[in-house]
Amino acid sequence: MTIRILPKRSVPSWIDGIRATRRVVAPRGSNGRVAFGEIESGAEVALDYRTTILPPKKALLPTHEELFRFKDGEAEGRFQAIPTVLFGVHTCDLHAIGLLDRVFGQGLPDQAYLRRRAATVTVGLECLAPCSEHAFCKSMGTLSPPEGVDLHLIDLGDSYAIEVGTETGAALLDRASHRASHPVGDPEGDPGGEGFAGDRPAVDEDLRRLDRAMSEKWARFPYRLEFDVSQLPSLMTTGRDSELWAELAERCLGCGSCTIVCPTCSCFDVRDEMDLSLRSGARQRVWDSCQLASFAVVAGGHNFRGTREARLRHRFLRKGKYQLEAYGAMGCVGCGRCAQACLAGITPIDTYNGLHRRLTPSERPQAEVAA
Repeated sequence: MTIRILPKRSVPSWIDGIRATRRVVAPRGSNGRVAFGEIESGAEVALDYRTTILPPKKALLPTHEELFRFKDGEAEGRFQAIPTVLFGVHTCDLHAIGLLDRVFGQGLPDQAYLRRRAATVTVGLECLAPCSEHAFCKSMGTLSPPEGVDLHLIDLGDSYAIEVGTETGAALLDRASHRASHPVGDPEGDPGGEGFAGDRPAVDEDLRRLDRAMSEKWARFPYRLEFDVSQLPSLMTTGRDSELWAELAERCLGCGSCTIVCPTCSCFDVRDEMDLSLRSGARQRVWDSCQLASFAVVAGGHNFRGTREARLRHRFLRKGKYQLEAYGAMGCVGCGRCAQACLAGITPIDTYNGLHRRLTPSERPQAEVAA
């Protein structure tokens, strides 16, 4: 893998160069928080963010999208794959996108998602410190980026080390050098102008700084699960009938906040909106949640997950077992967003560890147990 070095002062200019040919979706400040959205200037990008409420998956799977319009028996597709750079994505969210690629690419491939994904370049951002008290990415194995990321940035203080993962990423990075020679509004600009230094190959000192940054990072992230994540599927199977689920359901509000902020949840509803003449309308896709009471209602009014207990247990089984079995990747990436969003204080760390304690034989002396 090639390592390049880009001064931090050149990043906004680089992004402006990218915007000449592609939409850029990146973390930016909004009402005192940071959220992913389309930017109009490289100066808007906030790469020092801790986490976002909504994951960057919304750039690939919009909360609401119109699939096609129809009129008098004829349909017209509305989907457009806009060339996009998804910039500054944390490693846990990169793993989540990898899972979504499998979910929407297997079985009956989802053409809208796949065309949008094919038009998207990913630029990752290394997390050098935990982004929240609820994060447990180290336990879930998502502390490092997965394969296939086009570019990945690691903060070295005054510059970024950039891992070049694909040819597409290399071409995108070339815009940094181009921008260095041709600043905004000045195609014949001074290559040495302040703020326009391009990228360069990493030298030995850069690699030593990179190794030091990554070594120091590892110690900052604790393991939050009391067992190895490889045991999680078995734990979920054995604990399926645990009383823990009923206890958690007593607290659960059934609001669906946990699934809305989850970077791997992919459930959606499809609705046909008709005009008053009933001759034309549009088919729309919107995010949905398995935690809502109406989600599992089928024809005839039967609800095969009619209780909060069943719905809550299903969510944890899906994250810790079902998606691994179906797609070869764990359904939870340890970002901690669901814990932050839950008004009832239900967290995956407490849930998984609580289930593990109930199912693990006590280590107390046998005589003490008998007493």
